Amino acid sequence: MSQNIVVIGGGPAGIEASRRLRDLGYTPILIEKEPVLGGHLARWDRLFPDGVEARKVLEPMLADLDGIKYFTDTEVSSINRLKDTWVVKLSNGLSAQVRAVLLTTGFDLFKAEKKEEYGYGIYERVITNADLEDWFKSGAAPQFDDVKVIGFVHCVGSRDEKAGNRQCSKVCCVTAVKQACEIKERFPEATVYCFYMDLRMFGRKYEDLYLKAQKECGIRFVRGRVSEVSEDIDGHLFVKAEDTLFGKPLKIKMDMLVLMAGMAPAASTAELARMVNVLPGEDGFFLPHSLIDSPCTCAREGIFYAGTATGPKTIPETLSEAASAALAIDRYLKSPQK
Repeated sequence: MSQNIVVIGGGPAGIEASRRLRDLGYTPILIEKEPVLGGHLARWDRLFPDGVEARKVLEPMLADLDGIKYFTDTEVSSINRLKDTWVVKLSNGLSAQVRAVLLTTGFDLFKAEKKEEYGYGIYERVITNADLEDWFKSGAAPQFDDVKVIGFVHCVGSRDEKAGNRQCSKVCCVTAVKQACEIKERFPEATVYCFYMDLRMFGRKYEDLYLKAQKECGIRFVRGRVSEVSEDIDGHLFVKAEDTLFGKPLKIKMDMLVLMAGMAPAASTAELARMVNVLPGEDGFFLPHSLIDSPCTCAREGIFYAGTATGPKTIPETLSEAASAALAIDRYLKSPQK
């Protein structure tokens, strides 16, 4: 009989790690609090840098779940150490006693309404990157009729001491550029602005996407923060910013403003950290044993991490780390018990 392993979090990291563990001869028990598996990937339309449909990445993973026990709409009620095992109790009344628990709890998008100066939740035409992806998937959003001027605000809730998130969210710059190009494809006559602090286009083909945005799509990149957003009686937005390259203030009338909400620790992180008796990092994400050579292991024996549970990552990085976590668990379970 194969050995059970609990995987908490049914996004890309949890699914991929479960598949890898199954292939290594284990029986993963995958726990997801939402009604469906897939995490944020299930909500996204297309992925940078090539515009691959998110579903074409996720659907083959979901079609390969044989040998994996998974539960949706299920939360972890408690995790307790019992000798050399962990006892995991679930909200559905089931429990499992296992030697290894993998935390793949992902991230939450920063709550854009906390940045009151941008007007999210107040003005209908101020939306987030996730809202925009919803529209790209469905095409049904009345506020997108007759768009002539649209702006993207980078680093909303990232690299922001006041917001409590000093870290870079890593994927916001390239996501903004991807979405700006997609908006231009849908509204060729529109004027599109990107307000940025620094453009961190670090990945392969990311710079090509940025050049496409400039040369082919005519996206206007403005180095400077947006300071205030207001609305007129007709529902149009007025965006105030400073162009720090030219040293002058700007006030632009817009039809839509997209806030690039960054990655924040998942709401479950603090409680799960308490259950397994570990301290999260200063940034609120789980802190692995070593960021250099042990990114998947925890200071507590039998606890492992993968994906954005430990900080912002791209989809390829997440899937790679999930595979590494499966191998780390395999090594741990095959090593002689102390």
